[in-house]
Amino acid sequence: MRTENHKPGFTLIEMLVVISIIGLLATLTATGVGSALERARTAASRSNLRQLALAGVAYAVDHNGALPPGASVNNRVRWHGARTSISAPFEPEGGYLSPYLGHTGQVNRCPLLDRISNVRSFEIGSGGYGYNSTNLGGIWSGGQHRPVDYTRLPQPSQTVFFATTAFATANGIMEYPFSDPYQSRDGHSLQPSTHFRANGKALVAWLDGHVSLESPNNQTGPNYYGGKNQEQRIGWFGPTEQNGYWNPSRERE
Repeated sequence: MRTENHKPGFTLIEMLVVISIIGLLATLTATGVGSALERARTAASRSNLRQLALAGVAYAVDHNGALPPGASVNNRVRWHGARTSISAPFEPEGGYLSPYLGHTGQVNRCPLLDRISNVRSFEIGSGGYGYNSTNLGGIWSGGQHRPVDYTRLPQPSQTVFFATTAFATANGIMEYPFSDPYQSRDGHSLQPSTHFRANGKALVAWLDGHVSLESPNNQTGPNYYGGKNQEQRIGWFGPTEQNGYWNPSRERE
């Protein structure tokens, strides 16, 4: 009598368990890869900000301690580039910091901003970073620039130099080249521009050159472009009194 070999197959339940395990492993792998990419983008953006801080200090060394202007009196030259007219786009050559930004003379673009799909260009060329021009870029009066002396500023480790920035608009976010405090020099409320795009935090380069991750506070501020600041992760961080960390002359606690 011949006996046939019987090889049992997988049951339906076993197949479903295997498929579930494969799906879980795929999800974990994708999550791990995504986290690694986010860390790499954050590290690259941190490096970009450190380069901007070093460029700003190098400018001050070459100009008797004076920090770079945020913009020229005719608004055709900015810290990050220059343009031939008010309606023309900014080109990297000719910016106040251009000679200090390597052979390209341009600001490296923030990779954390590039992964966001709904970004509009606004004075493109700042790389998604903003300069604390209100308090460090000096003021123009009668066609003369009154610079801020880097060597005379107290506690540079607690003064914002550059940060990840953007404006909230009705259609998403818009690049913006300045890191604005709560109020202007004449006391008017400003629209927040700090962009917390590094996993809910902002990257900030301080006046002493170190770079940190900062969490938002509860101040949302006005919006003039029909956007939603909190929804687009835009706001401020730190204390609010006397313009907070943006004001180098703020009375320290």
